[in-house]
Order: sequence, then C-alpha cells, then structure tokens
Amino acid sequence: MHITTLEPGEVFVFGSNGSGAHGGGAARFALDRFGAVWGQSEGLQGQSYGIDTMSGLTVFEEQARRFLAFAAEHPELRFLVTEVGCGIAGYRPEQVAGFFAGAGENVVLPESFRAVLPDV
Repeated sequence: MHITTLEPGEVFVFGSNGSGAHGGGAARFALDRFGAVWGQSEGLQGQSYGIDTMSGLTVFEEQARRFLAFAAEHPELRFLVTEVGCGIAGYRPEQVAGFFAGAGENVVLPESFRAVLPDV
C-alpha cells in the first residue's frame, strides 16, 4: 500500500529518529504532507504518528508498544502503518513486525508485516 492521501480520521504512521529531524523517507513525506513536526520524534503530529526507529531495537519496540496503546485508546482513528524501520533504519520486516503483534482493528499494517505475523 502506497499512501499518498489521507481521509479524515486516518493517521500516517512513520519511522522517525530520536531528534525528530524528518529529513528523508516516510518521515519527510509526513513532514511535507501530513503535519509531522520537526523536532518531535514520537507521537501524534497532525495527521501522522512518529515512532523512533533509529535509536536501537529496544527503543523502537518500546515506542511501538506505546503506539499500540495509543491506537487502542483512539478507536475513532484509523492508523495506516508504513514499513516503519525497514527503510533508512535498515531492519527487515522479520525483525520488527512482531513489535506490532496484537494491533487492533483500527491499525492497518503493511503486507510485509502481515506476512510475518500469525493470525493477522
């Protein structure tokens, strides 16, 4: 799924870095199109949500879990998750898809993540 536009209530979920310098990849796209905030690495930003994928797998996993909790608290929103961590950060879906296991129905995972996760 290539996300170029969002409907009201949809949120673009992208990989960020610890400083929130959204200079490339999906982060730059989120900055240019969906309200991401320069200098904010994590959380809801306009119609986008950042997850720090560049500060190591432990940080990435913690932030992915916080994202899933946030999504669960906001069933009125639909979260479109990019292949977070699989671009500039350099991880493979097999390494990071598990961070999104148990995602609710309002979280749309990329096909590469769904292929790795059982029962999705």
